[in-house]
Amino acid sequence: MVRDLTQGKPFSVILRFCLPLMAGNMFQQFYNLVDSVIVGRFVGKEALSAIGCVGSLNFLVVTSVIGLCTGFAIPVAQCFGAGDYTKMRKYVANIIYVCIAVTAVITTVVYLNSENLLIILNTPEDILPDADTYISIIFLGLPATVLYNTLASVIRSIGDSKTPLYFLVLSCVINIALDLLFVIKFSMGVKGVAIATVIAQAISGLFLLLYIKKNIHILHLCREEMGVDWSCIKKLFYAGLPMSLQFSITAVGSVLLQSCVNELGSDVIAAVTIAGKTQLILVLPSETIGLTLATYSGQNLGAQRLDRIKKGVNQSLIMALVYSVIAAFIAGFLGDKISLLFIEGSETAVLGLVDKFLSTCAVFYPILVLIFVYRNTLQGLGFSIPAMGAGVLELFARSIMGFAFVRSFGYTAVCFANPVAWFAADILLVPMYFIVMHKFKTNADYLKLRTAKSFE
Repeated sequence: MVRDLTQGKPFSVILRFCLPLMAGNMFQQFYNLVDSVIVGRFVGKEALSAIGCVGSLNFLVVTSVIGLCTGFAIPVAQCFGAGDYTKMRKYVANIIYVCIAVTAVITTVVYLNSENLLIILNTPEDILPDADTYISIIFLGLPATVLYNTLASVIRSIGDSKTPLYFLVLSCVINIALDLLFVIKFSMGVKGVAIATVIAQAISGLFLLLYIKKNIHILHLCREEMGVDWSCIKKLFYAGLPMSLQFSITAVGSVLLQSCVNELGSDVIAAVTIAGKTQLILVLPSETIGLTLATYSGQNLGAQRLDRIKKGVNQSLIMALVYSVIAAFIAGFLGDKISLLFIEGSETAVLGLVDKFLSTCAVFYPILVLIFVYRNTLQGLGFSIPAMGAGVLELFARSIMGFAFVRSFGYTAVCFANPVAWFAADILLVPMYFIVMHKFKTNADYLKLRTAKSFE
């Protein structure tokens, strides 16, 4: 259902939009989570390490593409908020053209160089073949990932966060069924879980496309709206590239850190894999509140509702901070229990490492919340460069922790790498948000100018 986020009480509007998005993102995480659980339980620790050691590389490529798709939807949200549906559909048409071209290039480049990238990352020789098999199939499936995430981002930008969820739930069920079939019945190992992931992503994307064609008439393109518009493409890249670069820069830091982790052996690789996936699930609600604010602030910028933006951000921050305390408790006291989903209880060394990682990071979850809230708000308001700058600071922080401290202090430095990176990002994001909002408040012409730039 299309929803106007410029009307109604900010807290209830944000919450209603956020909950389906949160559930959808949770199921999105289940793709890789289920892969790891099934591989760890039915194939073995070495196979789990093979998937884990490519996690940062997978994160780099996939989240860069998802960041691009998410950024592309910001001008759509701004046009929708302003009621300019013709311009909105022109953006949608050009999003399609750009995504086709970008996906073809990225898929070709990363697929042809997957093994070389794994060697650069110091992937242990005993798990290199499985790691290369898994990541090569995932890279070949990038078009399916782009299809779903592009369509889902566009639909969410016009206020509908429920529809992407429904199809994602279905595809997640299919993914689990195919994982079990390929791994247990056909003994396909990591190859089977990778194929299952791609098939499930493709199904969710195709179903979403059919749904738009049948039900969301506001997105149906007229012939005159389907031409290539270079001004639209320029605006799309202005919104999408910084978000993609922000994600990729953050991911590059994770890749560099992973290269140092890979030198510490398969037990550490397995532990970081399990802890990382557990943490992704735990912080997802806070992250989703932030993602909601990108659409919310974008629509309200189009409507020039500065009061609603400020109130929505403040209420969302309180909501996310409260949840972060709950997540910290779960990570600190129940993290080792959750780890048993991935690996046998007899692997006490790995479980101990997981517990140390989660307990260390959990203390700093409120710091991470600030990133989610302020970064996405700035993106929705059209300030993509500061958000990208925060990613650069995260990159430097993780790189320093990896190359200067992991090799000296070992696993302890790995545990503190993420919190240090979060602090680095907040140094820029927090003051930048208040500077922007103060400028909007004290200069009405500047607010009108930023709104007008959204439609250039």
